[in-house]
Amino acid sequence: MERGSATATTEGDAADGDWEYRPVQLPGDVSRLTAAVRLAIQAEFGGWELARMRLYPGGVRKAVLRRRRSSRMLPELLM
Repeated sequence: MERGSATATTEGDAADGDWEYRPVQLPGDVSRLTAAVRLAIQAEFGGWELARMRLYPGGVRKAVLRRRRSSRMLPELLM
C-alpha cells in the first residue's frame, strides 16, 4: 500500500493489551463505496474490524482497524 496514491495506506501498527491496531488512510479522491469495499476486504481476509473512522476536509478518511491478538501471534517465552 503506497502513501499518496489512490490505495489505502498504513502508517504503522500499534498494539494495546488484547487488541492489535492498524491505522489506515484513504485519499480524498476515493469514493465512499470504494473505501467501504477496501475496508471490507481488510476485514474479510485479515480479520480486522473497524474501530474508528474520521472524515477530514478535502475528503481524506482516516480509519483505525483492530483485531484481537491471538496466542500464535505472540512470541514464545524462553526459560
